[in-house]
Amino acid sequence: MTQHSASKPPRRPLYTPEERRRRDESSWTLVQGILAPVQFLVFLVSLYLVLRYLATGEGYWAATISVVVKTLVLYTIMITGSIWEKEVFGRYLFAESFFWEDVFSMLVLALHTAYLVAVFIGLAHRTQMFIALAAYATYVINATQFLIKLRAARLEGQHKDDAQDSALAGAAE
Repeated sequence: MTQHSASKPPRRPLYTPEERRRRDESSWTLVQGILAPVQFLVFLVSLYLVLRYLATGEGYWAATISVVVKTLVLYTIMITGSIWEKEVFGRYLFAESFFWEDVFSMLVLALHTAYLVAVFIGLAHRTQMFIALAAYATYVINATQFLIKLRAARLEGQHKDDAQDSALAGAAE
């Protein structure tokens, strides 16, 4: 072990046992689990419609409606996610375990909101669609952040279960 790694404090687990219990008992966990794939499906349809409009100049209203629907689903998942975070971690946003995901979520939210403003004030249609694409690019990055955290939580849970199984096996001997 190097001196540098020896001086590092141990990494905080994604969930403490109490946070994991609250996460597992929260009805908002199921809500997030449903909304996340719904949002991704809406994103895929909308991305297709936005790209089709940019490529052909046709289907502006379909693309616009799809981005507005995607934005409304985003607002819904952000609000319900904040409630979930409050139940699990005791704060609505920026809990230590999801701090950077929440920071980036604010950028995603800001760009989706900028799209709505662009539509409302009547910016050129192509400009609106490029703002939507910027919002979608940040959404993909943010969704990836959350998928990485979900995987980390699963691995952390497996390691904990493995350690408990080993401890039980050792105690049984």
